[in-house]
Amino acid sequence: MNVLILGSGGREHAFAQKIHQSKILSALYIAPGNAGTSQFGTNVNISETDFDAIKKLVLQKNIQLVLVGPEMSLVLGIRNYFLDDEVLKNISVIGPDVTGAMLEGSKDFSKKFMLQHNIPTAAYQSFTNENVEEGKRFLDTLKAPYVLKASGLAAGKGVLIIDDVEEAKQQLANMLDGMFGKSSETVVIEEFLHGIELSVFVLTDGINYKILPNAKDYKRIGDGDVGLNTGGMGAVSPVAFADDLFMQKVETQIIKPSIDGLKKDNIDYRGFLFIGLMNCNGNPFVIEYNCRMGDPETEVVLPRIESDFLAHLIAVANQKLALENLKISAQYAVTVVVASGGYPSDYQKGFEIIGLQSPTESSVFHAGTKLVDGQIQTNGGRVLAITSLANSIAEAAEKSYKTIKNIHFKNMNYRTDIGNDLLKY
Repeated sequence: MNVLILGSGGREHAFAQKIHQSKILSALYIAPGNAGTSQFGTNVNISETDFDAIKKLVLQKNIQLVLVGPEMSLVLGIRNYFLDDEVLKNISVIGPDVTGAMLEGSKDFSKKFMLQHNIPTAAYQSFTNENVEEGKRFLDTLKAPYVLKASGLAAGKGVLIIDDVEEAKQQLANMLDGMFGKSSETVVIEEFLHGIELSVFVLTDGINYKILPNAKDYKRIGDGDVGLNTGGMGAVSPVAFADDLFMQKVETQIIKPSIDGLKKDNIDYRGFLFIGLMNCNGNPFVIEYNCRMGDPETEVVLPRIESDFLAHLIAVANQKLALENLKISAQYAVTVVVASGGYPSDYQKGFEIIGLQSPTESSVFHAGTKLVDGQIQTNGGRVLAITSLANSIAEAAEKSYKTIKNIHFKNMNYRTDIGNDLLKY
């Protein structure tokens, strides 16, 4: 089978590594890919949102399955583009249609979905410029801290958590006035949930589902969870505090009602459902849905899958996932993200990365890299994700940090405490 992966980050490198292991695979293409994905397939320099160019590539290379990495392609309707095209309609696309992608593309849509299908989540209301004064009054009914979310996609930056109610009111006005562009034309105000976060990943064919390994990521730039929010500075899988009892609650109260809700709403959802959860005193509440795999969580989830990942994807496309036997390693996985200095604010790129050929027990996933005249250079804020497997979190983390010590580029930065907070469990 010929496969195309859309995207250019660490998630897509992890996809490429795992799919490359499949005996079913004939040829693998990644568009646009990065310097790391070229180890496992052929990079094609086209954008993941240039649907016409993707069509041309799919037909030229006889591609039979397209795995969509980034949310933007899904929100813009790539699956609909294929389904509506006579030539493309029988080619499998792993990812929901434009309506299913609204679970991530519109927080207002996703909160209404949860409410309609009795899925536990924080109390909320949505506001626009037309009823901004109502929004300010709603803030007065809540207790600090106050959670304000841009309803649309904002590259992970559209959430504000504020302790002072007057500041929250001002920021509500700022968001509605275009702080995040069109993404914050509607703002969701939520009650703040107290607890511990984790990410749960589900693969579904629209009828049945498989629960993939769970994970915890680390958003803040600095050790001890301080500083600015990022796309993620590391991740751990599995999450020790998500024991069997808790995960049973997650399946019964959240996963099953979510999949059943999609069916009831006639949404043909074939792909990944990423559920951001809060464990509140042993009870799960949904923070948000995403319509794709997370990054850097994919870099700890996929290495723990021992069965044929491509076979599972084919089963998703054919709605035969129930027949698949998903095998998951009992080992722990820890990934540490190595970032450009200055990220998530202003940073420079184009620096040579030294040491990538050093012997290592880790998987070195490229996130923001490019190949220039045979030299691998930095090409983004998050540059690499170093993943290791071991029988404990501490041992896996130690392996990843050992690998990082042999890698160098100008102004590189990383957290030194990934997984430390979970050692007590």
